[in-house]
Amino acid sequence: MSTSAAERKKLHGTGKVYWRRLRADISRDRWLYLLLLPGFIYFIVFKYLPMFGIVIAFENYVPFSGVLGSQWVGLKWFQYFFKFPAWINYLTNTLILSLMSLVFYFPAPILLALLLNEMRSLRYKKVLQTMLYVPHFISIVIVVSITFVMFGTSGIVYKLTQQVLGHTIPYMGSPDTFRWMIIGQTIWKETGWGTIIFLAALTNVDTQLYEAAMVDGAGRLRRLWHITLPAIRSTIVLMLILRMGSVLDTGYDHLILMANPLNRSASQTLDVFVYQQGIQQGQFSYASAIGLMKAVVSVTLVVTSNKIAHMLGEQGLY
Repeated sequence: MSTSAAERKKLHGTGKVYWRRLRADISRDRWLYLLLLPGFIYFIVFKYLPMFGIVIAFENYVPFSGVLGSQWVGLKWFQYFFKFPAWINYLTNTLILSLMSLVFYFPAPILLALLLNEMRSLRYKKVLQTMLYVPHFISIVIVVSITFVMFGTSGIVYKLTQQVLGHTIPYMGSPDTFRWMIIGQTIWKETGWGTIIFLAALTNVDTQLYEAAMVDGAGRLRRLWHITLPAIRSTIVLMLILRMGSVLDTGYDHLILMANPLNRSASQTLDVFVYQQGIQQGQFSYASAIGLMKAVVSVTLVVTSNKIAHMLGEQGLY
């Protein structure tokens, strides 16, 4: 009994020391925690509290009856989606766009960050970085408007193509060119902003490694391959894992703005379908069921890719 009492007293003392240290840490870094507070509140209010609404995916939700008063229908909406004949087309369009984005857009910020890192003029580098960041802050509506002006039937690119090739290319009206237009807009708008993370990772590279490699006669490409890329490999893997979580997310606003009757066969993705069913037609339960399926697939892909990263010797996401 005395030993047990001594252990409890020791644990109680350890707990008091822990809370004392915690209060001291919070007091010391109170301004940092204050900066953290808005982001914390944002995730609580807009990410975690809305999870309660997932229940309407299993109900015949009626806004006047509320979440708790609506009729429970179980898996009805999930079965209804898979009985819908065109669901495979929506999924196919989503996967094609996501695969193209993964192949062409994902490496773009990495390559641009490596090129910027090789620049010797710090002033020119800062000016160029600022210019590359600007497209990120331009509304997608403006980007689509610029695209219509340049690639539409009266646009300069459309007319130049006709003069050079002798025939026209339906940039805005063909399902084949539609996907490339979407990827091109994404690369132009987001590549510069995406370099921030990789440029931050490159600042941790020890410059002595470059100096030692130069002494050994390594050229710029060899230094890039054997020093720079291994230094940011963990960051690349981390961003790839996070990207796998949004494989089924193509965004509805961008696609709706670019869609027209001629390219509709390629512009109909899961996000567009959710928007049409939930917002336009008011089938909230149906849209929530599709969104829940997307979330489950996304979580599965993140966990699987993180497990594969661990198997390959990388730190991964957690």
